Amino acid sequence: MSANNFGRVDAENNVYVIEPNGERLVGQVPDVTADEALAVFTKRFADLETNVRILEQRVANKTDADSISKSAAKLTIDLLEAHAVGDLQKLRERVLALQPKIQDLLNSKKAENQEAIAAGLAVREAIVAKAENLAAENLTKVIWKDMSNKLTELFNEWQASQKNGPRIPKAEADALWKRFQNARNKLESAKRTYFAEAGNKAKAAKNAKENLVKRAQELAEKGADSVAEYRKLLDEWKAAGRTKNDDALWAQFKLAGDTIYSAKGEQMAQVSAEQGEALTAKLALLEEAKAIDPTKDLAKAKELLLNIQNRWEKAGRVARTDMAKTEDKLKAIETAVRNAERDHWKATDPAAKARKDDVTIKLEEAISKLEGELNAATDKKKIAELTDAIEARKSWLKVVSQNA
Repeated sequence: MSANNFGRVDAENNVYVIEPNGERLVGQVPDVTADEALAVFTKRFADLETNVRILEQRVANKTDADSISKSAAKLTIDLLEAHAVGDLQKLRERVLALQPKIQDLLNSKKAENQEAIAAGLAVREAIVAKAENLAAENLTKVIWKDMSNKLTELFNEWQASQKNGPRIPKAEADALWKRFQNARNKLESAKRTYFAEAGNKAKAAKNAKENLVKRAQELAEKGADSVAEYRKLLDEWKAAGRTKNDDALWAQFKLAGDTIYSAKGEQMAQVSAEQGEALTAKLALLEEAKAIDPTKDLAKAKELLLNIQNRWEKAGRVARTDMAKTEDKLKAIETAVRNAERDHWKATDPAAKARKDDVTIKLEEAISKLEGELNAATDKKKIAELTDAIEARKSWLKVVSQNA
């Protein structure tokens, strides 16, 4: 039989632990000595003591509160009916003494968890608010590539919050997720609508531009005179909108325009050459026209002018910028000849001469009559009036005599 202060072994190698309220059978180890049998259970006690010491160290170091609490609970149960020999009561008391500290750790962790949960909720609330703000924008003017990127970033932030953040109560997490999903659904719905409309617009634009290409090609067959109509088509092209194969359609449309402008360029070059020839010819005719002097020989001047006018018309049109040094100068010569012819007609027209003679006679009679009245007048005012009247009629008589 073997024994110590906390246990004993009987003749049948039954091992008992001695506790304050009596002894308790903890096991049997047959076919060994009593000391060896007792050693088996003291070894178990040593293991339990080691676990208690480790628990005390973990509490002191304030490691994970939940894990410590679970370890303490397990040790408490293990020590109730422990199959070990030693001062089990003291171990129980040591574990019990740790409970207030463990509870403090649990309370502290709970507070930290609440703070973390609040922070996690704030993060998700911010993500939801951003999504809702995006959904509240004017979705008819959105650049959807940018919007999709922003929405993807927010979804990635949400997933990171779930993975790395604290575990949020389900009710609150579900409510936030529902709001986030509602915003996403609104954006996705608007996006689908936009691209459906864009597809319809692109289809309409494609049809319109194919028609414009056909019309432009028809104009190209008409040549240089189609420039103005092609420019109208170009305005329609700009207003038609973009299509998927815009570049290919534009290449066809532009080729037709290039054909028209090339023909117009050739036409303008020809017109420019003809205008240059006309300018040379008309400048030469103006040199001839310098010999025209209607004041010396009106008949010869008219003959020369008519000859020059006939060749002038045959020479063709000059450029608008050359009008002043050609057309205007010829018009000046034509005006001089017309004025000379008018003056000649006035001087040789019998009816006109008769009218001038009649006016001369009437003016001379009027002057004679007024001079008679002046000789008889005595009133100064009357004399002044008669004098002015006589001078006026003499002036008219002088003009008529010069034009006679």
